[in-house]
Amino acid sequence: MAPALRLNQADPEGSAERGNSGPRSLTRLLALFDALSASPDGLTLAELSTMLGSPKSSLLNLLRPLVTEAYLIHSGGSYRLGPSIFRLASGVVDVWPLPRIVRPFSEQLAKRTGESVLLSVMDADKGLMTYVDLVHSPHPVRYQVAVGTVRPLYDSAAGRVHLAYGPRVWRQDYLAKAQFDVRTAMPMTKASLKRELDQIIEEGIAWSVDGFMVGLSAVAAPLFDANGVCVACVNIAGPSDRFRADLETRKAAVRECAARVSKALAAAERSTAAQGGS
Repeated sequence: MAPALRLNQADPEGSAERGNSGPRSLTRLLALFDALSASPDGLTLAELSTMLGSPKSSLLNLLRPLVTEAYLIHSGGSYRLGPSIFRLASGVVDVWPLPRIVRPFSEQLAKRTGESVLLSVMDADKGLMTYVDLVHSPHPVRYQVAVGTVRPLYDSAAGRVHLAYGPRVWRQDYLAKAQFDVRTAMPMTKASLKRELDQIIEEGIAWSVDGFMVGLSAVAAPLFDANGVCVACVNIAGPSDRFRADLETRKAAVRECAARVSKALAAAERSTAAQGGS
């Protein structure tokens, strides 16, 4: 269990803020974790101060106890998420129904395809997705990523599924503003991304061979709730040599898995609604 979080209540920003230090400190704390979750390489104090709009002196009072309790790691002048926050996040995921519902299907898909299976959800406001569960491939050579990893939507098959099945107006706005900061093996442009999104909607899946990096391939499909809204994505990923040898079979397996999961999610949602109305 992660240690209890103890925050320094000192407030150097002046008496005007002291009367509301609790709520403001909590808001700043959540914004801090949010910023660092999108920056796996960490952020400096100056960068955090700019991003959060908070003085360095005030931030230091927040950061020091977080480092002491291992919620953050401070090294090389940068702050990164630490083991305590990942333990806390793991506990939250354990009581979240989505990963628990999907997990048995992911395990079956991993056994059927022999590849790692990942579950992801999207933060539409930030144009990011987060991996929230992972079933490892049984092969010693396999794709592996940490649960909690955050990625842009455009640079992976799973991210492009989220993007393709997002609200139409939001997707158009995303495409208009997209900046491809992550270098991929297959260069991305707005035009090529739009073509691929149209193809994903037509085929019902996304797939990539050597797209993100040479030697890595993936197949991804959307998961829908009872209202037909895409709430998550399931994908398999692994070495390109294995995918090239059996790509169509892998596409079919991911399609079938996604359809079964979507039915299970819809059934769980209807069951919860019925219990709430009884």
